[in-house]
Amino acid sequence: MENKKLPKDIDYMEIKGVRIEARQKLNKVKPENIGQASRISGVNPADISVLLIYLEQRSRNDGTGA
Repeated sequence: MENKKLPKDIDYMEIKGVRIEARQKLNKVKPENIGQASRISGVNPADISVLLIYLEQRSRNDGTGA
């Protein structure tokens, strides 16, 4: 999960399905990758799953296919 990078311009507050506490902490910490995000206190595995789905959909919409 360390190699799954997170976009620097991501606004976690717009991701539906991630708990509010997790969104706030992700916005504050701005992790560089999924591994870092998963180690933030208050971010649980369900939040990470939703984040991964969001990133996949975003990459498809952007046409980047990351």
